[in-house]
Amino acid sequence: MPHQCFSCTQQSLESIYKYTKIPFKLIYIDGYSPQKVNQYLEIQSQEKGFLLIRTEKYVSPNQARNIGLKHVDTEYVVFLNNDVLVKDGWLNNLIKCAQETDASVVSPICVQGNLAEQIIHFAGGSLEFQSKDRSLDLFDRQFFVKDSLHKVKSQITRKPTQIIDFNCVLVRTSVFQQIDNFDEKLMSVTEEIDFCLSVLAVGENIYLEPESTVSFVPFTDLITSDFPYYFLRWSYIWNRKSVNHFQEKWNLAKDAKFITNVLERVSKRNVLPFDSLSEQIKFEINKEICVNPKISI
Repeated sequence: MPHQCFSCTQQSLESIYKYTKIPFKLIYIDGYSPQKVNQYLEIQSQEKGFLLIRTEKYVSPNQARNIGLKHVDTEYVVFLNNDVLVKDGWLNNLIKCAQETDASVVSPICVQGNLAEQIIHFAGGSLEFQSKDRSLDLFDRQFFVKDSLHKVKSQITRKPTQIIDFNCVLVRTSVFQQIDNFDEKLMSVTEEIDFCLSVLAVGENIYLEPESTVSFVPFTDLITSDFPYYFLRWSYIWNRKSVNHFQEKWNLAKDAKFITNVLERVSKRNVLPFDSLSEQIKFEINKEICVNPKISI
């Protein structure tokens, strides 16, 4: 399903079929991808026999998850973003953890960039509500972020976690009978924390399984056709609507540090792709100069 771009679609899909050794049903949500990507997905769905559902407009991640959830008829469902690469044993180990711990939700370790680099993007975390002067705030903490997995692997064990990362997560399908579907009013941010709070509120367990590893491909690989969805995905409107709804839903104070921190982190996302765009523009200009020597800069 769409996360923030479409350019990693082929790489991600190929990794699923290469490294998933047990039977699975794939439901692919194509959230109005560019024509070239859509054509690739249509060909692959026919060749591999997976269900391809294309929307005729951009959708938020939670909207995409709910579209896919309608077609799930298995004991477990994995939500996997379209810019994530998996490795051998990833799914087997997630299911094994769920079976051995009776967990309703299981998260793998997620590294960032090339799987060989092993820089941790997500490896569990904690959530804590705190009340001060009758005002409620929420504090989230993620463990081992930006550490080298090779250096800290011995410290990471299978254990309960209060946070997951939606890049990849396995969920026992029956849990949705207790918490309902994903909240579509959360369009861009806080959806992972909202989901975890909902699961924990009904007494279900969330686990981290370190024997399962996936890789998130960062935004630095964005191409021009990715920009429209990327800027909508992290737009001020989507961000503000999401945090306002989360704040009201969980009764957080108007001046909650959690809300301030989320908005500060997400505000940077609309600036970062310009570095990539700038390099592309320079390349095109230099290419044109080589072809047409009458142009001078």
